[in-house]
Amino acid sequence: MRSYLDFEKPVAELDSKLDELRTLAASGSDIGEEIGRIEDKAAQALADLYANLTPWQKTLVARHPQRPHFNDFIKGLITEFTPLAGDRKFGEDEALVAGFGRFRGEAICVMGQEKGDSTESRIKHNFGMARPEGYRKCVRLMEMAERFGLPVLSLADSAGAYPGIGAEERGQAEAIARSTDACMALTVPNIAIITGEGMSGGAIAITTANRVLMLEHAIYSVISPEAASSILWRDGSKAQEAANNMKITAQDMLRFGVIDSILKEPVGGAHRDPAAMIATTGDAIAMAFDELRGLDGDAIRKQRRQKFLDIGRKLG
Repeated sequence: MRSYLDFEKPVAELDSKLDELRTLAASGSDIGEEIGRIEDKAAQALADLYANLTPWQKTLVARHPQRPHFNDFIKGLITEFTPLAGDRKFGEDEALVAGFGRFRGEAICVMGQEKGDSTESRIKHNFGMARPEGYRKCVRLMEMAERFGLPVLSLADSAGAYPGIGAEERGQAEAIARSTDACMALTVPNIAIITGEGMSGGAIAITTANRVLMLEHAIYSVISPEAASSILWRDGSKAQEAANNMKITAQDMLRFGVIDSILKEPVGGAHRDPAAMIATTGDAIAMAFDELRGLDGDAIRKQRRQKFLDIGRKLG
């Protein structure tokens, strides 16, 4: 069953009317023309709405529970996927899933946050908020990918690294820093996709890549709007105002040079047609890897380093 965001109320009302008309049509009523008219009106309303989303509305879309998650991208793009567990230091973290598989026939290392799509799976994956052992697992797999000359693909979708006491006691900041450093040190190509929320160091730890791509309605920031609101105004209820001023959208990130390209979403967001979004993402990944094909290890690492140095220099 499709769920609607608050700002989608006009579209929800039209869709509800369509459902009623289709029920009548199924019982023999000749209302095909009326259905077609309402369908066109609903499609146009949806297109108009999504053509002018505010940053806060994009934040809500990026968090939509029916948006494709890591496991959906894996099922649609990666064959023979074999997840590996544990950081060989403390334990396993279910929020960050990482393993090896094949992308269009070629061996690849894949990692990313999984939020879950049911109450049970969300609890299992800690809502996509990784602990230190998750980042240390990613470092372990990146080192394996480096050893065997395999490219690395990261899919980021998290509200941030888990801020619990245990995570901090086990060195959350250090684990994130080492994961970021491991990304920078790779001599194999790495591509990162921000599919939903790319929040804080929890996202940066796996998205410091040669090519960083964002879905059209994804968000990318050092802090969530709610946290920024609490810090700036000591009032978490001003998250909408914070989001509208933080420059967190894909369009902002492209303008600042933080990302390399934007992946257009189906009208109404990726959650309305996950299969199409996954196919578009697959084509973008293939193109990004093709751009890096033929570069030697030193050139790949130098290009990645220069990319992030240029962000500071251009914005400075």
